Amino acid sequence: MNQHNDNIALLIDSDNASHNGLDPVLTALAELGTVNIRRAYGNWRKQSLKGWVDILHKYGVEPQQQFDMTKGKNATDMKMTIDAMDLLFGGKVTGFGIMSSDSDFMPLAMRIRQEGLPVYGFGSAKTPEAFKQACSRFIDVDALIKADKRHRAGAGKSDVKTAAKGEAANGTGDSNGGKVDEELLNLLIDAYQATKRDAEGYASLSEVGKIAGNRSSFDVRNYGFSRLSEMFEEVPNFQTKRDENGQLFVKRLR
Repeated sequence: MNQHNDNIALLIDSDNASHNGLDPVLTALAELGTVNIRRAYGNWRKQSLKGWVDILHKYGVEPQQQFDMTKGKNATDMKMTIDAMDLLFGGKVTGFGIMSSDSDFMPLAMRIRQEGLPVYGFGSAKTPEAFKQACSRFIDVDALIKADKRHRAGAGKSDVKTAAKGEAANGTGDSNGGKVDEELLNLLIDAYQATKRDAEGYASLSEVGKIAGNRSSFDVRNYGFSRLSEMFEEVPNFQTKRDENGQLFVKRLR
C-alpha cells in the first residue's frame, strides 16, 4: 500500500552510488512516501563525481560538501550518519532511504530501525549482505536501472514479464534480474506457511508479502518485477486469485 503521507529522507553516499540510479530510485521511493529531503554527500572537487554534480539540481538534491582531510579516511560517512541522527530525532521524518553500497552504514540502518522507522537501502548487487539485511528493504539499483532502460525503450509490461519468466526458467538471468532462485522460493514458501489460510488454502497476498519482508530485506524489483503479485503469477509453485473486492490471494500448489 502506498504511504504518500510519509516524509522520507534520501541520503546519498555519492562515492559509493551511481548517479545513473537516481531517477529510478526516486521513482521507487515515490511509491513509499514523499521524498522531501534529498541530500548527496561527497567531495565535489573529485572528477569521479562529475556525473553527480551535473544532475543534483535537476532532481532537487542538496549537495553536501565534505573535504577529504586525511587520505584513507571517509569523512563523508561520518557527516551522513550525523545528519541522519539529527533527522531521526527531529521527529519529522518517517522513513529513510540510504543510497550506498558501503557496509559501514549497517549500524546506522539498524539504529534507525530500532526507533521504529523503515530504512530503504539502494545499492549494487555486490553490496555486502550485512548492510542489505540491516535495511527494512534493500533494492538493487542495477536492476532498477535495467528496468528503467527497458521502459524507456518502449518495452511493454508483458514483454518485461515474459523476459523475466524466460530467464527464470532457463536460469540465464543474473541473481538480481528476473530469476526466482531457490533461496527466494523458500522465503516465499515459509511466508505463505506462516500466514492464515482459508479452507481452500488461499492466503492474503499482502500478508504473505509482509511476513516475507519482516524476515528478509528482499524487494521484488531485485528480481525483475514491479509488484509482488507479478512475481507470484510467474512462480509455478503458486496460484493467485482476486476476490470481488479486488483483493489478491495466493495458494501454494507444491
